[in-house]
Amino acid sequence: MAERSNGRGTHQSLETTSPDQVRNVVLVGPSQSGKTTLVEALLLAGGAITRAGTIAEHNTVCDHEDHEQEHERSSSLAVAPVVHKGIKINLFDTPGYADFVGEVRAGLRAADCALFVVAANEPVDEATRQLWRECESVGMPRAVVVAKLDHARADFDGCVRGAQAAFGERVLPVHVPRDGIVDLLDSSVDDPRRTELIEAIIEESEDETLMERFLGGEQIDEDLLVRDLETAVARATLFPVLAACATDGRGCAELLDLCVRGFPSPSEHPPPPTYTPAGKPAAPATCDPDGPLVAEVVHTSSDQYVGRVSLVRVFSGTLMPDQSVHVSGHFSQFFDDAAGHEDHDEDERIGGLAHPFGRHQVTASKVVAGDVASVARLSKAETGDTLSDPADPRVLRPWTMPVALLPLAVEAATRSDEDKLSTALARLRAEDPSLRIEQNQETGQVVLWVMGESHAEQALTRLRSRYGVAVEERPVIVPLRETFTTPAKGHGRHVKQSGGHGQYAICDIEVEPLPAGTGFEFVDKVVGGAVPRQFIGSVEKGVRAQMDRGVTKGYPVVDIRVTLVDGKAHSVDSSDAAFQSAGALALRDAAADAHLTLLEPYDEVVVQAPEEHVGTIMSDMSARRGRLLGTEPGEDGQTAVRAAVPQTELLRYAVDLRAATHGTGTFTRTFAHFEPMPDDLAREVEERG
Repeated sequence: MAERSNGRGTHQSLETTSPDQVRNVVLVGPSQSGKTTLVEALLLAGGAITRAGTIAEHNTVCDHEDHEQEHERSSSLAVAPVVHKGIKINLFDTPGYADFVGEVRAGLRAADCALFVVAANEPVDEATRQLWRECESVGMPRAVVVAKLDHARADFDGCVRGAQAAFGERVLPVHVPRDGIVDLLDSSVDDPRRTELIEAIIEESEDETLMERFLGGEQIDEDLLVRDLETAVARATLFPVLAACATDGRGCAELLDLCVRGFPSPSEHPPPPTYTPAGKPAAPATCDPDGPLVAEVVHTSSDQYVGRVSLVRVFSGTLMPDQSVHVSGHFSQFFDDAAGHEDHDEDERIGGLAHPFGRHQVTASKVVAGDVASVARLSKAETGDTLSDPADPRVLRPWTMPVALLPLAVEAATRSDEDKLSTALARLRAEDPSLRIEQNQETGQVVLWVMGESHAEQALTRLRSRYGVAVEERPVIVPLRETFTTPAKGHGRHVKQSGGHGQYAICDIEVEPLPAGTGFEFVDKVVGGAVPRQFIGSVEKGVRAQMDRGVTKGYPVVDIRVTLVDGKAHSVDSSDAAFQSAGALALRDAAADAHLTLLEPYDEVVVQAPEEHVGTIMSDMSARRGRLLGTEPGEDGQTAVRAAVPQTELLRYAVDLRAATHGTGTFTRTFAHFEPMPDDLAREVEERG
C-alpha cells in the first residue's frame, strides 16, 4: 500500500483494491459559497493536511500555470483525497463561476455523488438553482451542505427553508448546528425534525414493515436508517442537509462520516453508456477491477516538467503504469457540433500513474475501477476521450458540453508567434472541450468561442503564460455578402499574345438579382456557337470564382442569375483558363454599372429566461435591430423569446444577457439568412475599408 506524504509529516494510504473502498464526491455551488475552504477543512479533519492554506497553494490538478489568475478565478476542476475510516474519499472542487460550467460537468462525470454547498448567510438565487439543475440533469445523488455557519448573518434554518423552496421538500436536515452538530439519526436526540427525517427515510426503504413499527413507537436501529438513507441518496430521491463550518471545523468529521456511510460507492453508480469506435452499442461497463479497461479523461492540464497530464476516472478494469491503451475521441457520434474536436483513434503507451493532490503527485502502482489517477505522457488524449484495451476499444458517451457563444478574435503578435499559435491552440482545445476554435477562412481570423469574459481571460492567459505565445485581441469580423439590386450587362475580354499559343476569350453576360436565399443560377443563351460548348462551363467557373472573391468590396456575391448571351473564340488560342478569366472580367464589368448592396447575416436567437426579464429582453432585441418572432413556454418554467437578430449585434450578447438577467438567462443561436444592411451601417463599413 503506497503512502502519500504532503511534506508536512502526514501520511495516508491512497491505494485501493476495491471500488467499495472509494467515494468520489464533487463539491458544487455558486462562487463565494465556501467550497474550497470546506474542502480544506475536510482534509484537515481527515488528517490529509496539517495546516490551512494547502489547497489554496495547490488548487489545480497538476497545474503549473499562473497561480494568481487560477486562484482568483477558481476556473479549474481540482481534486484532493482524504482517507476516513479506511475509505478513500476523492474530493473534487469545482468552479462556481458560470463561465466554467464545463468544469462543473467534468466534476459531475468524475464523481458518484455531490455535496451541494450553500452559504448560511446568502439566499438561494437563480444561479444556485441552475447549478442544482446541472446536478439534476445527470441524476447525481447529492446532499446539501450549509457552510459559513460562523458568519454574522448566518441563518441555518432560513437557509434550509430557502433550499426546500428551491429544490423541493425532499431536502431534509440530517445534521443541525446546536452547540456543536446534532445528528438527527441519533436515537437520543429529541428534535421534531428527527421524526420528519426518519419518516422520509423509511418511505424509501424496501422493508414495508418499518413505517408501522416506527409509528408504533419502536426505535429503528441507526445502522438500518443509514443503510436506507444511502439507498435514497443513491436514487436521488432524498437530499440530506448537513451543517459545516470551515473556520472552526464544526461538522466536518460528521460530514466525512456521512460520505463514508451514506453515499454510494462507485459500484452503485452506473457508468455511462459504452460504444465501439464505429458507433455501435457495446456491452455495458461494470465497476469491476478485473473487467475490461474503460476509463475517461475528465481533465487535462500541462506541466512544465512532464508535459500533458490527464486526470482519468477508471470506470472498469485496472490501469497500470506503462500500459498500452487505445485513445478514442468521437464527439461527432454524439453531438451535432463537435466544437472543433476531430474524431481520433490512437494507441498509446501511458507513462507513470499517480494519485493527485493538487499539484502534488504520489506514485501509484495501479488504479482500480472506481478510483481516479493522474496519467502522464498521454500526448494524444483530450478531455472527454476514452481509454480502453487496444484489443477491445470502447467509447464512452461524453458528457454534454456547454455551448460557447462569446467570440474572441486573436492574432499572433509576431511571425515567430504565428508558428507557435496553432500548437498552443491545439493544446488549449485538448484541455477544454467547452472552448471552440474557429479558423474562419472567409475573414482570415482565428476566433475562440468562449463562455464569457472570465473564460476569455483564462484562454488568453494560458496562451501567453503557459505556452509563451504573444497574442493580441482583434475586433471580430462578421462575414458579409453583396448582391446586385439592379440588372446589368457585362463584357469580358481576355486576349493576350506573348509568343507561342496566345490567350483568347470574349463573353457577354446579363446579370439579374434573385430573391434572398436563392443562391446562384447560370443560364446559357449563346446561339450559333459563338462560345464553343466546351467553354460554356469555363465561363460559369470564372463567374463563380469572381463571386467568391467579390466584385467591389471583397465580399462574396450571392443571389444572382447570370446569363451568357454572346462571345467569341479563337480556334487555336481559346482555352478553359482564358474563358474562366473572361467570365470573371464580365462579372466585374457588370458590377461597375449596377447598384449593389451589402448583406449581413442574421441568426435566429432563442432566449430562455424567467418571466420577469422578458420585457427587458424584448426591448433589448429591438435595440439590436432584431425582429421578434414570438414567445412560448420554455424549460423549467421559464419563457422562451425568439427573434431574428443581425450577427453584428450579437458579438457580446453572451455577456450582456447575463448582466441584464442577473445570470438567469441563456440563449442559443443558429444561422438564419442574409438581409440588406442599412445604408448608414453600410457606409461605415465602406469607410473602414
